[in-house]
Amino acid sequence: MALDKKSEKAIKELKVIGKFAPSSMRLAAEWDKPWQVLISTILSAQNRDEKTIEICGVLFKKYPSAEKLGNASLRDIERVIHSINYYKTKAKHIKETAKIISQKGIPKTAEGLLELPGVGRKTANVYLAVVHKEQVIGVDTHVARLSQKLGWTKNKVRERIEKDLEKLFPKNYRRSINYNLVRFGRKFGKSRKSEDALIKEIKEAV
Repeated sequence: MALDKKSEKAIKELKVIGKFAPSSMRLAAEWDKPWQVLISTILSAQNRDEKTIEICGVLFKKYPSAEKLGNASLRDIERVIHSINYYKTKAKHIKETAKIISQKGIPKTAEGLLELPGVGRKTANVYLAVVHKEQVIGVDTHVARLSQKLGWTKNKVRERIEKDLEKLFPKNYRRSINYNLVRFGRKFGKSRKSEDALIKEIKEAV
Protein backbone atom coordinates (compact mmCIF):
# COMPACT_ATOMS: atom_id res chain seq x y z
CA MET A 1 0.00 0.00 0.00
CA ALA A 2 1.46 3.36 -1.08
CA LEU A 3 2.05 5.94 1.64
CA ASP A 4 0.76 9.47 1.30
CA LYS A 5 3.19 12.40 1.50
CA LYS A 6 2.28 13.22 5.08
CA SER A 7 3.12 9.68 6.24
CA GLU A 8 6.34 9.64 4.23
CA LYS A 9 7.43 12.92 5.83
CA ALA A 10 6.51 11.72 9.34
CA ILE A 11 8.54 8.53 8.86
CA LYS A 12 11.57 10.55 7.75
CA GLU A 13 11.17 12.86 10.77
CA LEU A 14 10.93 9.88 13.12
CA LYS A 15 14.13 8.42 11.68
CA VAL A 16 15.99 11.71 12.16
CA ILE A 17 14.70 11.99 15.73
CA GLY A 18 15.94 8.44 16.31
CA LYS A 19 19.46 9.57 15.38
CA PHE A 20 19.32 12.36 17.97
CA ALA A 21 17.82 10.10 20.66
CA PRO A 22 20.65 8.55 22.72
CA SER A 23 20.28 4.75 22.59
CA SER A 24 22.34 4.44 25.76
CA MET A 25 19.72 6.36 27.75
CA ARG A 26 17.77 3.95 29.94
CA LEU A 27 13.99 4.22 30.03
CA ALA A 28 11.82 3.56 33.08
CA ALA A 29 10.29 0.44 31.53
CA GLU A 30 13.62 -1.27 30.84
CA TRP A 31 13.86 -4.10 33.37
CA ASP A 32 14.67 -7.80 33.03
CA LYS A 33 11.42 -9.30 34.29
CA PRO A 34 7.95 -8.64 32.84
CA TRP A 35 6.40 -7.94 36.24
CA GLN A 36 9.10 -5.33 36.89
CA VAL A 37 8.37 -3.68 33.53
CA LEU A 38 4.70 -3.43 34.46
CA ILE A 39 5.24 -2.09 37.98
CA SER A 40 7.87 0.44 36.90
CA THR A 41 5.62 1.71 34.11
CA ILE A 42 2.76 2.23 36.57
CA LEU A 43 5.11 4.20 38.82
CA SER A 44 6.55 6.24 35.94
CA ALA A 45 3.32 8.14 35.25
CA GLN A 46 3.96 11.87 35.81
CA ASN A 47 7.47 11.18 37.05
CA ARG A 48 10.90 11.55 35.54
CA ASP A 49 12.38 8.28 34.31
CA GLU A 50 15.55 8.88 36.32
CA LYS A 51 13.58 9.05 39.57
CA THR A 52 11.45 6.03 38.64
CA ILE A 53 14.53 3.92 37.84
CA GLU A 54 16.18 4.93 41.11
CA ILE A 55 13.12 4.10 43.23
CA CYS A 56 12.39 0.85 41.39
CA GLY A 57 15.96 -0.29 41.97
CA VAL A 58 15.32 -0.06 45.71
CA LEU A 59 11.79 -1.48 45.46
CA PHE A 60 12.78 -4.56 43.42
CA LYS A 61 15.74 -5.27 45.70
CA LYS A 62 13.45 -5.21 48.73
CA TYR A 63 10.71 -7.19 46.97
CA PRO A 64 12.37 -9.48 44.37
CA SER A 65 9.12 -11.04 43.16
CA ALA A 66 5.58 -9.94 42.39
CA GLU A 67 4.36 -12.25 45.12
CA LYS A 68 6.53 -10.57 47.76
CA LEU A 69 5.47 -7.12 46.61
CA GLY A 70 1.81 -8.16 46.68
CA ASN A 71 2.17 -9.48 50.23
CA ALA A 72 4.09 -6.46 51.52
CA SER A 73 2.44 -3.98 53.86
CA LEU A 74 1.09 -0.86 52.20
CA ARG A 75 2.99 1.35 54.63
CA ASP A 76 6.30 -0.33 53.80
CA ILE A 77 5.72 0.17 50.08
CA GLU A 78 4.81 3.81 50.69
CA ARG A 79 8.08 4.32 52.56
CA VAL A 80 10.08 3.04 49.60
CA ILE A 81 8.30 5.06 46.92
CA HIS A 82 7.40 8.18 48.94
CA SER A 83 9.46 10.52 46.69
CA ILE A 84 7.36 9.56 43.64
CA ASN A 85 4.34 11.72 42.73
CA TYR A 86 1.02 10.34 44.01
CA TYR A 87 2.90 7.70 45.97
CA LYS A 88 -0.03 6.73 48.20
CA THR A 89 -2.31 5.92 45.27
CA LYS A 90 0.50 4.22 43.37
CA ALA A 91 1.53 2.13 46.38
CA LYS A 92 -2.03 0.81 46.59
CA HIS A 93 -2.12 0.12 42.86
CA ILE A 94 1.20 -1.71 42.62
CA LYS A 95 0.43 -3.81 45.70
CA GLU A 96 -2.95 -4.84 44.27
CA THR A 97 -1.58 -5.44 40.77
CA ALA A 98 1.38 -7.44 42.09
CA LYS A 99 -0.98 -9.64 44.08
CA ILE A 100 -3.21 -10.27 41.06
CA ILE A 101 -0.40 -11.07 38.62
CA SER A 102 1.42 -13.31 41.11
CA GLN A 103 -1.74 -15.43 41.32
CA LYS A 104 -3.10 -15.23 37.77
CA GLY A 105 -0.14 -14.15 35.65
CA ILE A 106 0.17 -10.99 33.58
CA PRO A 107 -2.47 -10.52 30.87
CA LYS A 108 -1.16 -10.60 27.31
CA THR A 109 -3.67 -8.20 25.82
CA ALA A 110 -4.34 -4.50 26.29
CA GLU A 111 -7.89 -5.31 27.38
CA GLY A 112 -6.65 -7.65 30.10
CA LEU A 113 -3.94 -5.25 31.27
CA LEU A 114 -6.42 -2.37 31.52
CA GLU A 115 -8.33 -4.31 34.16
CA LEU A 116 -5.34 -4.15 36.52
CA PRO A 117 -5.20 -1.36 39.15
CA GLY A 118 -3.18 1.62 37.97
CA VAL A 119 -2.92 0.50 34.35
CA GLY A 120 -4.06 2.92 31.65
CA ARG A 121 -3.56 2.77 27.90
CA LYS A 122 -0.04 4.21 27.99
CA THR A 123 1.10 1.68 30.59
CA ALA A 124 -0.57 -1.22 28.77
CA ASN A 125 0.94 -0.24 25.42
CA VAL A 126 4.43 0.37 26.80
CA TYR A 127 4.34 -3.03 28.52
CA LEU A 128 3.18 -4.81 25.34
CA ALA A 129 5.83 -3.03 23.27
CA VAL A 130 8.68 -3.83 25.68
CA VAL A 131 7.76 -7.36 26.72
CA HIS A 132 5.96 -8.73 23.67
CA LYS A 133 7.47 -6.46 20.98
CA GLU A 134 3.98 -5.49 19.82
CA GLN A 135 3.65 -2.61 17.37
CA VAL A 136 1.68 -0.33 19.67
CA ILE A 137 2.13 3.29 20.74
CA GLY A 138 2.54 4.35 24.36
CA VAL A 139 1.51 8.01 24.45
CA ASP A 140 3.16 9.75 27.40
CA THR A 141 3.92 13.46 27.93
CA HIS A 142 6.95 13.41 25.60
CA VAL A 143 5.09 11.61 22.80
CA ALA A 144 2.07 13.92 23.15
CA ARG A 145 4.15 17.13 23.21
CA LEU A 146 6.48 16.23 20.36
CA SER A 147 3.74 14.79 18.15
CA GLN A 148 1.93 18.10 18.39
CA LYS A 149 5.07 20.13 17.65
CA LEU A 150 5.89 17.94 14.66
CA GLY A 151 2.38 18.36 13.27
CA TRP A 152 1.59 14.67 13.57
CA THR A 153 -1.55 15.43 15.58
CA LYS A 154 -3.68 18.39 16.59
CA ASN A 155 -5.27 16.52 19.47
CA LYS A 156 -4.40 16.87 23.15
CA VAL A 157 -6.33 13.82 24.41
CA ARG A 158 -3.92 10.90 24.50
CA GLU A 159 -6.31 8.30 23.11
CA ARG A 160 -6.96 10.55 20.10
CA ILE A 161 -3.23 11.19 19.65
CA GLU A 162 -2.69 7.42 19.61
CA LYS A 163 -5.34 7.03 16.88
CA ASP A 164 -3.81 9.86 14.82
CA LEU A 165 -0.37 8.27 15.03
CA GLU A 166 -1.78 4.88 14.06
CA LYS A 167 -3.25 6.45 10.92
CA LEU A 168 -0.02 8.26 10.11
CA PHE A 169 2.52 5.48 10.69
CA PRO A 170 2.58 1.98 9.19
CA LYS A 171 2.47 -0.73 11.82
CA ASN A 172 6.18 -1.58 11.71
CA TYR A 173 7.12 1.92 12.92
CA ARG A 174 4.74 2.23 15.85
CA ARG A 175 6.79 0.57 18.60
CA SER A 176 9.72 2.89 17.91
CA ILE A 177 7.68 6.07 18.39
CA ASN A 178 7.66 6.00 22.20
CA TYR A 179 11.21 4.64 22.30
CA ASN A 180 12.62 7.50 20.21
CA LEU A 181 10.43 10.41 21.28
CA VAL A 182 10.90 9.78 24.99
CA ARG A 183 14.68 9.67 24.63
CA PHE A 184 14.64 12.77 22.42
CA GLY A 185 12.33 14.59 24.84
CA ARG A 186 14.42 13.72 27.86
CA LYS A 187 17.61 14.93 26.18
CA PHE A 188 16.35 18.15 24.61
CA GLY A 189 13.09 18.94 26.43
CA LYS A 190 14.78 20.53 29.44
CA SER A 191 15.09 23.64 27.28
CA ARG A 192 11.89 24.03 25.29
CA LYS A 193 13.53 26.79 23.24
CA SER A 194 16.32 24.44 22.14
CA GLU A 195 13.84 21.62 21.54
CA ASP A 196 11.63 23.89 19.40
CA ALA A 197 14.62 25.04 17.36
CA LEU A 198 15.74 21.46 16.72
CA ILE A 199 12.21 20.34 15.81
CA LYS A 200 12.01 23.22 13.34
CA GLU A 201 15.31 22.14 11.77
CA ILE A 202 14.11 18.53 11.48
CA LYS A 203 10.82 19.54 9.87
CA GLU A 204 12.59 21.76 7.35
CA ALA A 205 15.30 19.20 6.59
CA VAL A 206 12.91 16.46 5.49
